[in-house]
Amino acid sequence: MMGPGLKIKKYLSWIFLFSFVLCDEHEHKYQDNEEVVLWMNTVGPYHNRQETYGYFTLPFCVGPKESISHYHETLGEALQGTELEFSGLQIDFKADIHKTEYCKVALNDNNLKAFLYAVKNHYWYQMYLDDLPIWGIVGEIDDKNDNYYVWTHKKFEIGYNDDQIVDVNLTSEGRTKLQLGESLAFSYEVIWKKQATLFEDRFDKYLDPNFFQHRIHWFSIFNSFMMVIFLVGLVTMILMRTLRKDYARYSKEDEMDDMERDLGDEYGWKQVHGDVFRPAASPMLFSALIGTGSQLAVVVLFVVLFAILGELYTERGSLLSTAIFVYAATAPVNGYFGGSLYARMGGKVWIKQMLLSAFFLPFVVCGTAFFINFIAIYYHASRAIPFGTMVAVTCICLFVILPLTLVGTVLGRNLAGNPDYPCRVNAVPRPIPEKKWYMEPWVIVALGGILPFGSIFIEMYFIFTSFWAYKIYYVYGFMLLVFLILLTVTVCVTIVCTYFLLNAEDYRWQWTAFLSAGSTAGYVYFYSFYYFFFKTKMYGFFQTTFYFGYMAVFSMSLGLLCGTIGYMGTSIFVRKIYGTVKID
Repeated sequence: MMGPGLKIKKYLSWIFLFSFVLCDEHEHKYQDNEEVVLWMNTVGPYHNRQETYGYFTLPFCVGPKESISHYHETLGEALQGTELEFSGLQIDFKADIHKTEYCKVALNDNNLKAFLYAVKNHYWYQMYLDDLPIWGIVGEIDDKNDNYYVWTHKKFEIGYNDDQIVDVNLTSEGRTKLQLGESLAFSYEVIWKKQATLFEDRFDKYLDPNFFQHRIHWFSIFNSFMMVIFLVGLVTMILMRTLRKDYARYSKEDEMDDMERDLGDEYGWKQVHGDVFRPAASPMLFSALIGTGSQLAVVVLFVVLFAILGELYTERGSLLSTAIFVYAATAPVNGYFGGSLYARMGGKVWIKQMLLSAFFLPFVVCGTAFFINFIAIYYHASRAIPFGTMVAVTCICLFVILPLTLVGTVLGRNLAGNPDYPCRVNAVPRPIPEKKWYMEPWVIVALGGILPFGSIFIEMYFIFTSFWAYKIYYVYGFMLLVFLILLTVTVCVTIVCTYFLLNAEDYRWQWTAFLSAGSTAGYVYFYSFYYFFFKTKMYGFFQTTFYFGYMAVFSMSLGLLCGTIGYMGTSIFVRKIYGTVKID
């Protein structure tokens, strides 16, 4: 079954055909002796996965064949720093090539320093053949004699099934010592082998089921699932029993006359019924955050579902491209939930709110990316985002996200903008009584994210490892389950926190609910520090900035998502309890 991505690539292949390019890597089907293009991508330190440079920034030489230009086919490919350059090596389908020298490099002072630095820092390189990634190491160190060596021979073993390439293996040979004045003779050979591997299964060799489907992973899912059952049961039991007592007490108070009620000791969440639906502080910012978090929840759900159905890991940059497309397409969700909430809170300057809601997350993400981009440009790294890609992202924000957010805002204000609260809001705010220190909002916020983080931190390890190390994440079914568990735990914990706050007669529940659920992000960011220092060997200013910059963006996005889900679940709970109790 050909997916839409492959159909698009099929049409692109016809364009290349009419451009007299013989290779057919987009269709992935070849005739005998048809050219197969070997693309050289990037080179960089093994321990700094994101610190990559163009392959030919090292003094490697190009093969004799005439150069072919490569254009970024997707936005995700450009943003991820893919820099494909033609190797210049002649490779024809099913045609074996014996060891062939294709160029020489003289080790002058500059070339020697470049290779020595690369070998000392364990530089590796990446290539692509028929969209299959190939990795190799630049050289090695002989610790006994303190000598440095470079691999000068590339042996390609290419597996084929009928007219399609299903496997590529690289063996680095030709260990040559680095010495000033010497000459490095680079060579290659190609061996074709018939295999029974199906084309649809050719990426299976890059997956690591022993890592991702380890019993610890299964145990963490089971543990989180049991936590959900326990939490839901506990919350239901405690709240229903407590609320039943509250309702009984309030019903008894309703039967008292005014004299008895004045002499009685009234307390609890009913006392703040005239203030509980008072608009949150900074309603414009609050509604913009809720709108953005709602959109993020929909984006994560759709992208994970697409990844489960479409195996997005098999195409370069396809996961990032899909995320950008889904984010732009779901902009009405942002406008609807943010605009309707702002209207219910009595907001008047809705255009300003709409602009804040539409551009808040893109501004933070693009601002972080552009800051890191300046560092990448200084380092001449391949991660430097091309100017054309910046223009494309800006156009998406201005001409897609903004109009769709406007549509959603208008719909939200007209369809769900009426403040149909079950209780009337008093004109004068009720004074908030003193309470125990552990009932203060800041304490509730700090503690609210512990259990949600506990339900996902094992999965965070697998996700971090797939992004910051050399693993391909493919168990999106696990991710979907953990995502649903996270939402359930977040709602349960936030409802309990809000109940305690309201019972202490503190009606400032909106921001408390949002921040207590969103504090999960703080624990994730703290965990990223532990992961950086104890689970990786990253070093250098560029890689460190890249890591903590994008981890901050990831954590903030997770906080927005969790905070929004926590607030929405709590809002339903608050409406329910105040709609049920009898208010004078």
